[in-house]
Amino acid sequence: MFFNAAIVAVVAAVASVHAAPAAADTNYGDATYYYPNGGYGACGAPLQNTDFIVALSADQYAGGANCWRHIGVNYQGQWVDATIGDLCPGCSSGSIDLSPSAFQQLASLDAGRIQVSWDFE
Repeated sequence: MFFNAAIVAVVAAVASVHAAPAAADTNYGDATYYYPNGGYGACGAPLQNTDFIVALSADQYAGGANCWRHIGVNYQGQWVDATIGDLCPGCSSGSIDLSPSAFQQLASLDAGRIQVSWDFE
């Protein structure tokens, strides 16, 4: 009976560790948009204006370590999931450059620059 109780305790402890959500690491910055026009992004694949693509600042792009990860971007109650496919060399940490399709999920292109929050998914 002791052996079974020990197994149950270990399984419960492991389950509680895996069930705990990871701490959110929310980023804040400006979002602008750019036209990839089918060109190759820094991650090495052609990107279309209709793709939900994001370019990250150099520090968050991390030399390509974050290529193809997804981020969730929030702006005034709107949300979009975008795939990291490019580098934004002119962006400061936390700021992002979205494809027009992704940007339009949040605001009109006429807005040009919006303040967003975002998280790696």
